[in-house]
Amino acid sequence: MSRFAFSILARDATTAARRGRLTTPHGTVETPAFMPVGTAGTVKAMTPGEVSGLGFEMILGNTYHLTLRPGEEVIRRLGGLHRFMNWQGSILTDSGGFQVLSLAGRRDIDDDGVDFRSHIDGRKLRMTPERSLEIQAALGSDIVMAFDDCPALPSEPERLAQAVARTTAWARRCRDVFPDDGRALFGIVQGGDDRALRAESAAAITTMGFDAHAIGGVSVGESAALSREVVAFTAPMLPESRARYLMGMGTPADLVAMIGHGIDLFDCVLPTRVARNGGLFTPEGRILIKRAEYKDDGRPVDPECGCEACRCYSRAYLRHLYMAGEILGIRLNTLHNLHQYAETIRQARRAIEAGRYAAFRDAFLARWRDTGSAAAGPAGDIAGDEGG
Repeated sequence: MSRFAFSILARDATTAARRGRLTTPHGTVETPAFMPVGTAGTVKAMTPGEVSGLGFEMILGNTYHLTLRPGEEVIRRLGGLHRFMNWQGSILTDSGGFQVLSLAGRRDIDDDGVDFRSHIDGRKLRMTPERSLEIQAALGSDIVMAFDDCPALPSEPERLAQAVARTTAWARRCRDVFPDDGRALFGIVQGGDDRALRAESAAAITTMGFDAHAIGGVSVGESAALSREVVAFTAPMLPESRARYLMGMGTPADLVAMIGHGIDLFDCVLPTRVARNGGLFTPEGRILIKRAEYKDDGRPVDPECGCEACRCYSRAYLRHLYMAGEILGIRLNTLHNLHQYAETIRQARRAIEAGRYAAFRDAFLARWRDTGSAAAGPAGDIAGDEGG
């Protein structure tokens, strides 16, 4: 079984963009990479084979949701999350820290950990750094996230400082108990939109010996412009030699912009969640297929796209499926959006390898028009829409 490793294969000459490769116990992941969100052990509306067929090599699962249902011991007994969901690639598991934000009305937090009240049946779940790592070990994920305190934006300075202090202390506790077993443990930088707190958090987290580092606490209520600004001033604080993971952001345009700042890994619920709500990403932005203008539109969603939805079906048909509430519409919308993300990432990698990332980025962003926010937002993390 392979051990976790990260190598940089190419650098862009005029931006901070990097072309790299992660090695995990379940294979390699070419970077930059986007991870579809499979919060509850499934990328919504897609089979694992379809997700892999689009070119994705790693997906994301969630500690909080999976320990509530079906339970981490069930998954452990059945061979771990890879075998349970029949996913052959790598898996990164979120620690449950995002639920500190998204389930703010259903939790009580203290310096030792968090008491959650289950959104399913109301029972208490105590989550501490040690408990989070215990659950993630049972799930068998390749990349484990340290437990963190993720505040919303905007938040008062005192709340941001408190979150940094807790995240630092909890990161140290995670580091102390994490076994040297070939998997990776990522530390998370918090600090909201406060530059001094971001610098404080980055300095603390990057000296603890984590395998890689993540930027957390973005796309949590702030504007898309502020999200990008926070990443732009945080990314250079992270070590060049370690992978950099931007948590929970964003649109294809966000990915292209943030790769230019040296980000290697992304996840976001947008491609799947937007698809379920009739939104389809194109190189010009997103369209809402329910609009009446598409009722008689025989064109594909994107004539440049090679996905099955664009090769075989019209905007009019996809609108019909959506308006009729047909499951096939959700599946085709999701397939299309994930294909768009995968193709954007492939184009970015090629541009870095060719030494022309700045030109690629500028052309992509000049074409993009989108009124939507980069933030997926905490809404929908409960009950029937578990983050994905």
